[in-house]
Amino acid sequence: MEVCSLARNLCFSLFSTHKQFQSGTGSSGKRGMVENLKRYGVISSKRVAQVMEALDRGLFVPVGSSAYVDTPVPIGYNATISAPHMHATCLQLLEDKLHPGMRALDVGSGTGYLTGCFALMVGAEGRVVGVDHIPELVDMSIKNIEKSVAASFLKKGSLSLHVGDGRKGWQEFAPYDAIHVGAAASEIPQPLLDQLKPGGRMVIPLGTYFQELKVIDKNEDGSIKVHTETSVRYVPLTSRVEQLGGF
Repeated sequence: MEVCSLARNLCFSLFSTHKQFQSGTGSSGKRGMVENLKRYGVISSKRVAQVMEALDRGLFVPVGSSAYVDTPVPIGYNATISAPHMHATCLQLLEDKLHPGMRALDVGSGTGYLTGCFALMVGAEGRVVGVDHIPELVDMSIKNIEKSVAASFLKKGSLSLHVGDGRKGWQEFAPYDAIHVGAAASEIPQPLLDQLKPGGRMVIPLGTYFQELKVIDKNEDGSIKVHTETSVRYVPLTSRVEQLGGF
């Protein structure tokens, strides 16, 4: 859940271009959103483009919001749903760990959009877990997914959403091939490293005021390699009480 994203000039350029889609609904809005992200070079993966077009972002934002504009959208509880280009960026960074049958964890799952994208990518034979510490957002995300093309995964049990402290991960279905963290941590939570499968990848924003999107690869011997993808601006990864109190 980012406040504003990396590459602000790109974000603002896409925002201006996407104004024409503010009133778009269903297939026209999501198709236009994806086409613009492709045009600006944000999406290069055919598979990511297909998933983001299949799962209607309009089902995952509050009524009256500009679902297809490239900007974060407030969802209540001092949280946001990230801008489409950030979702695309994270999906592409994790794509090789989101093949059918693989397992993914989405920390700070919010309204459930990215969690649903993961489910479409790993399929019914995979396992996707979303965790958020705001019960109302978890309830909202379940309802959103039930209205979407990802509903069957929720019904069959290969996709689940839980109330919990995402900093602790979700041990029940670990280890995970892919872990996405949608809020900025001051340091990498050890439970998430422990639950990352050898050969797996985590994408997590790190930092306080100055933040960077880090890509963490766990080698087969358990050692990790970290590289910086870009600068970002996310809400803090914190407790429920601190988040509801405005950090």
